[in-house]
Amino acid sequence: MAEEDCRVLLVQSHVVSGYVGNKSAVFPLQVLGFEVDYINSVQFSNHTGYKSFKGQVLNAEQLKELFDGLKANNINNYSYLVTGYIGSVSFLEGVLDMVKEFKKVKPDLLYVCDPVMGDRGFMYVPKELLPVYQEKIIPHADLVTPNQYEAELLTGLSIKTKADAIQAMDMFHEKGVKSVVLSSCEFESSSTLVLLGSQINGDEKKRIELEMPKLNLNFTGTGDLFTACLVAWVHKHPKDLATACEKTIATMQAVLQRTLEYAQTAGPGNKATAAQRELRLVQSKKDIEEPAVTLKAKSL
Repeated sequence: MAEEDCRVLLVQSHVVSGYVGNKSAVFPLQVLGFEVDYINSVQFSNHTGYKSFKGQVLNAEQLKELFDGLKANNINNYSYLVTGYIGSVSFLEGVLDMVKEFKKVKPDLLYVCDPVMGDRGFMYVPKELLPVYQEKIIPHADLVTPNQYEAELLTGLSIKTKADAIQAMDMFHEKGVKSVVLSSCEFESSSTLVLLGSQINGDEKKRIELEMPKLNLNFTGTGDLFTACLVAWVHKHPKDLATACEKTIATMQAVLQRTLEYAQTAGPGNKATAAQRELRLVQSKKDIEEPAVTLKAKSL
């Protein structure tokens, strides 16, 4: 199926200024040729890393109203549903209803779940969301993209080694998930991050790893950009997770390097303001369209 025939629905956060959530995800998918619709789970003036933010949170009733509008006009036929940051149990359960309904309309729809709950040992959504993800959402997902901490939360494992991460990925498979990508793991090395992926095609399971340099700056919106790019490249390389991840990481490294250089010029380094550390996404259009792969994945 050509990209222009693919309709992607994103359900995650939105900011007026800056790049997180849908602001990180819509542009790359459109640049890569996809039709993109989106629902904003929250609408804030800016991301929460600034000194203050203002805005609104969409509730479950408002989500259902939008969903009912799509159904009423027969425009609820999607190839991909992608969910990111969601802040309430009722909203997350509303998303599950959408997944089930969408799959009735289009049984081959792929549900991509980025279970945005926290990072580096800190949970920034209500803890009540965890069992909903574990028991209701994950079993309906076709592709999941947790970070290391989120994978620990969802599996109950402490992921300290590559073997731990492989065990965690297998636990996702056991729940019915066909493709798992742990977007960024930290093991012994303090200077590198490791992407780990596992994909089931029929009776065959393929596992990959891809090591990348760790950049010395805190970025926001990277997970949302990662998942969007991965969806695009998984669509273009459906049975080749290694190539999809290589191209995704090539774009990520280019965007982050450009953002780091801009922040250091403006800032410098970690002293740059939150505004100066916003992803240089528009400036990286060519790197999204034609990622230059320099970091290769290895089979595990």
